[in-house]
Amino acid sequence: MDSRGVTDMDSRGVTGEIGRALDARLVPFALICWGAMLLGITAGSRAASIGGVAMLALFAVLLAFWLRTRSVGAFAGASVLLFGTLACCGIGWQVAAVESHPLGDLAADRASAAVQASIAEDPVALRSAGTGGWQQVRVRVRVEEVRIGNRDLGVGGAVTVFAPAEVWSELLPGQQVRFRAKFETPRRHDLTVAVAYTDGAPQEIGPASWYQQWAATVRGRFAHAAERALPPDQAGLLPGLVVGDTSDLDDEVKDAFRAAGLTHLTAVSGANVSIVLGAVLLVVTAIGVGPRTAAVLAALALVAFVVIVRPSPSVLRAAAMGSVTILAMVTGRRRQALPALSGSVVLLLLVHPELAVNFGFALSVVATLALIVIAPVWSDRLRARGWPRSVAEIVAVATAAFVVTTPLVAAMAGTVSVVSIAANILVAPVVAIITVCGGFTALLAVVSIPVAEWGARSVTLPLWWLLTVADTTSGWPGAGVVVPSGIHGAVLTVGILTSAGVTVMLAVRWMNPALRRTRRCGVAPSFRAQFRSGRSASSRAR
Repeated sequence: MDSRGVTDMDSRGVTGEIGRALDARLVPFALICWGAMLLGITAGSRAASIGGVAMLALFAVLLAFWLRTRSVGAFAGASVLLFGTLACCGIGWQVAAVESHPLGDLAADRASAAVQASIAEDPVALRSAGTGGWQQVRVRVRVEEVRIGNRDLGVGGAVTVFAPAEVWSELLPGQQVRFRAKFETPRRHDLTVAVAYTDGAPQEIGPASWYQQWAATVRGRFAHAAERALPPDQAGLLPGLVVGDTSDLDDEVKDAFRAAGLTHLTAVSGANVSIVLGAVLLVVTAIGVGPRTAAVLAALALVAFVVIVRPSPSVLRAAAMGSVTILAMVTGRRRQALPALSGSVVLLLLVHPELAVNFGFALSVVATLALIVIAPVWSDRLRARGWPRSVAEIVAVATAAFVVTTPLVAAMAGTVSVVSIAANILVAPVVAIITVCGGFTALLAVVSIPVAEWGARSVTLPLWWLLTVADTTSGWPGAGVVVPSGIHGAVLTVGILTSAGVTVMLAVRWMNPALRRTRRCGVAPSFRAQFRSGRSASSRAR
């Protein structure tokens, strides 16, 4: 499968058919659910309660109006407000439990205690200031028991642990650990009840589940095969592109990808899921498998992929977003892309409310929304001006994703990659090749590492191109622009992008009449007239 096939599938499957209205009926439900979660998590349970009461009052007004007029708009608005009221009640209850959690008092006193917990997500390496190394990890755990002196607190709740990377980085989700830590009040509002700091190894480590051990085996054998077959920079990059394993990725490569706006490639995203499922569907369709069987096989491939890359909330979010791409092709109803995206947002927020304040979740949602709403329009306009279809789609997708995600990136990191569009356009043809071939290589590594080495060598050239683009574009003058972080940076970036867009539109409108005048009376018509008169004179001479 070549990159153009994947691009065509993504554009037709995700974005829908141009000229047909998008089904946006579920969009208000996703927005009000997200707003309710944000309100409760960032402002507290009291604010969530006030928001719920306000929505309930508006619901009563619209319901009374609907009973009198039978207006469809009033019924739709009442339904959205009722759902928002329920969402506010749900998140208010969860936030109240966090606010009254027993660990809150321990965190306020900065007390130390013995903890028994289970690992909730993969440990994330943190770069220590001034050393350039990765000395600490941040890991989210689910607390099961806290022991203070002779008193045991059988409490639950999420805690963020900062621990030494030497031992904690090898832990797997689901493992039971015992350790001693000092508690402090969380600095972020993300439904964690406390922050814990420990400077030693866990006193006791339980085994992970069988599927987590299997996933770790696949990832480990895949990384080993890449290490034996590829140069160090490529060997560290390939697992990151395929399964999101960046543990062996060189720091210089990370910095280059960040400056070039390519960091999203080394994180498991909806694009990874789309490419993997697209490859599976293309293969099973080519061998004559029916739509229902193809859907079942695609679902099995999705489950296996999620298990290998670890089923943390962020990976589940990526799976849901990537599934939007495939749903249209499986069902044969391309207009379902936007409702599927909205439904995925609602479901994930109800199951994992903390995703409402997760930048990765927001980036994934808005990028997918850009593929559905913006990219098709821009692609059609480019094709109307004579651009080849594949080029128009790549440029439209990269530009749309950049426009909608840049304000969020600015708010999160305080920097904007000016070269992001160019870099993503240049690497677009090889990303699908690396993902598909790398996925088959990971499966081959389970059976035989020597055979998997040949699979890893097959992507040597695409990996070289990806690294070359990242290194070159990140070194361009002004590749990264520093902006204020937070809401100020987001507003400033929106203003700059809007101004740039208006300038481009005015320039295009000014150039079109000029080009038409040039065609009517410019050099080209005069040249054609002279050429024709020359041909006539030659004919008469003969």
